[in-house]
Amino acid sequence: MDIVLVLVSAVVLGVGIWGIWIFNRLVGDRNLVKTAWADIDVQLQRRHDLVPRLVAAVRGYAGFERQVLEEVARLRGRAEEAVAVDERNAAERALAGGMGRLIAIAEAYPDLKASENYRNFMTDLVHVETHLQQARRFYNGAVLRLNTRVQRFPDLTVARLFGFRPAEFFSAEAEARAVPEVRRLLEP
Repeated sequence: MDIVLVLVSAVVLGVGIWGIWIFNRLVGDRNLVKTAWADIDVQLQRRHDLVPRLVAAVRGYAGFERQVLEEVARLRGRAEEAVAVDERNAAERALAGGMGRLIAIAEAYPDLKASENYRNFMTDLVHVETHLQQARRFYNGAVLRLNTRVQRFPDLTVARLFGFRPAEFFSAEAEARAVPEVRRLLEP
């Protein structure tokens, strides 16, 4: 009788330790996703901080493009207000498209492309986009890791028990992918 009690106690203790270990891994993965999202948010804020500089630079040369300038300002505000990943995705894609239109307008003005302020802006934008791309990759890697654990047996039993949910990937549509193409504008 004592041996059965010892075996049952050992199994219960083993399952408990296993559950705690899985739970702690899931918490770590969830926190990694949150940290990665914060990194994306920092880079997006850096991009948003560049928008007024772009608008100011283009406004002096392309005053008649007022509608595009106002649209980019509106899109920036919408992107800053978005909270959920899918909302932020959509808002950032729209903002990237608006910035692309502004950059296309700038291409029509050789004096603007030659100005030191505009060239500095474009250099800063390339750096921000590079950092943003790295932050997105890190975030999506963290999401993949969490989602794999949440969906894989036996981890999914602990995940379901404690309410862990898969996270959403941050994706970029064609408009957002086009923004880093500004590098060619930096060439003499």
